Amino acid sequence: MSGMTTAAPFGPLGFQLVLLHRMADHQPGLVEDARIALGASPADMREANRRWQAMVRAPRGRGALARYRSVLGEPEQVVRRRIGDLECDALLWRLPLWPDLRFEVLATDGGQVWNEWLVRAPGAAGPELRTAEDLTPWSCTVDEVAEAFAPARPMEGSAPTRWGLGFTLPGGEKCVAEFTWGLLQRVMVGRPWAALG
Repeated sequence: MSGMTTAAPFGPLGFQLVLLHRMADHQPGLVEDARIALGASPADMREANRRWQAMVRAPRGRGALARYRSVLGEPEQVVRRRIGDLECDALLWRLPLWPDLRFEVLATDGGQVWNEWLVRAPGAAGPELRTAEDLTPWSCTVDEVAEAFAPARPMEGSAPTRWGLGFTLPGGEKCVAEFTWGLLQRVMVGRPWAALG
């Protein structure tokens, strides 16, 4: 991939670099290993992010759902889902970097995207989460932590594409977990449930 140019098609490889670019704030070592595994240079990652941001911000750009389809192709699976009063489609794409996960986009019938993140692949076993030591970076998703340590409190993330969860460990210690694109990045044990920073 080295030497990614604006003339080259922007596809799944470039999109994975976009996800990594945001994760680098908290997990630079994991990101570097993943970038090397993809055969991409730091310049490739910056260029992929630049191109993605240009697509997102284009005044006459395609909608979010059409953008994902153009970059990732047809989804591996589309599942009809009901969340509260809302019925939507969950579109799932496979990304080579995370074979046990899928990139999920939740879209209304009108094509409006209201959530986009990594989730566990259907049928794939997730990790057993019982203690703070089990919560290692990139090991689990928002839903898995929320279920393992229910009731968890959703929190606003420190930047776009980030989410937070406040929860209590079995021993009574309060924790704040931060996720990027739905994947766990860090856990702060003993931190009050306040805004992430």
